[in-house]
Amino acid sequence: MPTFTLAHPVSAELEIRKSRFIAHALPVADREAAMAELRRLRDEHPSATHVCWALLAGGQSGMSDDGEPSGTAGRPILEVLRHHDLDGVLAAVVRYYGGVKLGAGGLVRAYTDAIAVALQEAVRVERIAQAHLMVELGYPDETRVRHWIEQQQFTLAQSQYAMTVRLTIQLPASAVEAARSALRDLTQGRAGFPEHF
Repeated sequence: MPTFTLAHPVSAELEIRKSRFIAHALPVADREAAMAELRRLRDEHPSATHVCWALLAGGQSGMSDDGEPSGTAGRPILEVLRHHDLDGVLAAVVRYYGGVKLGAGGLVRAYTDAIAVALQEAVRVERIAQAHLMVELGYPDETRVRHWIEQQQFTLAQSQYAMTVRLTIQLPASAVEAARSALRDLTQGRAGFPEHF
């Protein structure tokens, strides 16, 4: 089943019974990048009462209620991300307390609604794991292989020239084996695949 990330960050602001809820959803590479974004949000909102968040990033997921009653903020935000089949996304809601208590149910609704409203404007893009494949070949095969890389819409990440040509191709991880096979056919078995870059 495909997962998606966001094409670019989105945000929205809701006011619920005098409290301000400012929701942000942004694409992140990993947990480290997410933590850097959270520090930036806290710096931007030094007087905020809470900065609650949820992260889906492969095996590096997490969430925090940041002082709200347990289960009323981080988990609802995480559920919205899951509902949208998102990965590689940090969702954070900055809350400025307005003096009226919302109760547990009210908090769950507020955090869910804030992030859901932000995601209404989101452009989702399929998240495809990328890999690098190095191919080693003779100079006579280079033009043909470069043309093949263009046709496949892969990215030529690097080229090195010595006794042989080494091309490093960036491509979807799921396409590596088929690419090896196609490159062997294209070069009549002359292409090699050194493991170490």
